Amino acid sequence: MTVSDAFMRARDLLFDCRGDVERARREFAWPAPDPFNWALDWFDVGPRRDSIGLIVVGPDRPVARLTFGDLSVQSARVANGLRARGVVRGDRILVMLGNVPELWIVMLAAMKLGAVVIPASTLLTTADVADRVDRGNVRAVVCDADLSDRLDEAAFHGLRIAVGAAPTGFDAYDDLAAAADLFVPDRPTASSDPLLLYFTSGTTQLPKLVEHTHASYPIGHLSTMYWLGLKPGDVHLNISSPGWAKHAWSCLFAPWNAEATVLVLDQPRFDAGALLVALDEHGVTSLCAPPTVWRLLVQQDLASYPVQLRELVGAGEPLNPEVIAQVERAWGLTIRDGFGQTETTLQVGNFVGSAVKPGSMGVPAPGYEIALIGTDGGRVVGSGEGEVCIDLRVRPAGLMTGYSDSVERTAEAMRDGLYHTGDVAQRDDDGYLTFVGRTDDVFKASDYRISPFELESVLIEHAAVAEAAVVPSPDPLRLAVPKAFVALAPGHEGDEATARSILAHARERLAPYKRVRRIEFATLPKTISGKIRRVELREAEAARDLARRNPGEWWEEDLR
Repeated sequence: MTVSDAFMRARDLLFDCRGDVERARREFAWPAPDPFNWALDWFDVGPRRDSIGLIVVGPDRPVARLTFGDLSVQSARVANGLRARGVVRGDRILVMLGNVPELWIVMLAAMKLGAVVIPASTLLTTADVADRVDRGNVRAVVCDADLSDRLDEAAFHGLRIAVGAAPTGFDAYDDLAAAADLFVPDRPTASSDPLLLYFTSGTTQLPKLVEHTHASYPIGHLSTMYWLGLKPGDVHLNISSPGWAKHAWSCLFAPWNAEATVLVLDQPRFDAGALLVALDEHGVTSLCAPPTVWRLLVQQDLASYPVQLRELVGAGEPLNPEVIAQVERAWGLTIRDGFGQTETTLQVGNFVGSAVKPGSMGVPAPGYEIALIGTDGGRVVGSGEGEVCIDLRVRPAGLMTGYSDSVERTAEAMRDGLYHTGDVAQRDDDGYLTFVGRTDDVFKASDYRISPFELESVLIEHAAVAEAAVVPSPDPLRLAVPKAFVALAPGHEGDEATARSILAHARERLAPYKRVRRIEFATLPKTISGKIRRVELREAEAARDLARRNPGEWWEEDLR
């Protein structure tokens, strides 16, 4: 029996339970191999070595196709190259690369070596890099040569490795990749050893530093694999930027757990048309994209593109029902929403074979026991609303170790025998969960609780609305009223007529107490991972002079 046997048995059970989530929830148990090194004990020995593991399509270079065998050998060489330069087990490596093959090779190499990877977006500023180097106790950095100046400005003096033409003071990646093919680990890897440190996107506060182990993401993403509905031989395309957890979710662990091919489009700027062409050219069977991308795709004539797709999923933020309906009309396929965090793998989802309820993010994933905690601190029994929490009496493999830079934050998140997600959901009589909002985003107006997401879902059905963010606007009578910040769709003007039309649209579809009463056309502030920073809008709205209108702003009473 090999180290990977328990992992494969659990994975194959999920394959057998495809289309039967109730059976999967009854029978699935998290495997617990120890020691366990996913790169050595699964990736190097599990998938067929001649199968294509990775395809990278770039704008100005030939398509790169690497087999699982190619990736295994090349990552062994880079692991040896890192070791020769002094990187040892436990050292922290900041990896700041775009969607290039070297990213996957370095990730595998670091795993084999037992080093800890800190994935980083190529959009980070010098200050961001300095913060990650400092708080992450970084020993080495692997980056694109074009990003090397950010390290100089961040005053990083550790081991610096450049992919591309290495500037002075940097080791060349190609030199690492010329090391020996055979990698021999210094010792077995404990499954509890740290593997990944993720800086969260920081939508409400300074980014937290999330720690995952050699079990929590590699094994934990069996739940994500099941949600995606992947099978061996599939071609899976995930639209996500490197440096964020979703990239590891669906561009690394989940598809390779399933022995599927990862297809990546390296687009400097998102091109919906090029994406749709690539779906056909490369035989994509599974597509995962964030709501922003789906909203751009539905502006295309989807029905005119031949596709071989079988599975569609959305993640990152909740997906509005109207977008799901538009895709279904064009392709006859339903986008299945899901819910998870950097701190976890897929917790809740709409799974293959289960009925999809409009607006719902689904039911708890196999291996996750979800509890809703009401505002009184008690558990919600049956239907009702509460904070989504994970019951730690059966701790899921996919849950983080904690926040490595804050014992206090970890204790707060893990209090009372629960992991608190900070997200609020509504559960119906069938056990389906519908996202309400972040605990910080839900607000009261006229003593009614308002879910921004519910209002935003209505607003985005209007043809002029590309994106919307609803926040409380102070009001002397009602305490607060819902105000929508709206990013306009192409071809629409932010004038009085458009404001009147959008407010009328919302008025017809929302109960009076939920009515959007103020609107402002604006560019929505976002994190570099693309999530809307409602906290900025809330703070700005709370501090403004309500006696004066902002540019591009209309109130309901202005339009009577």
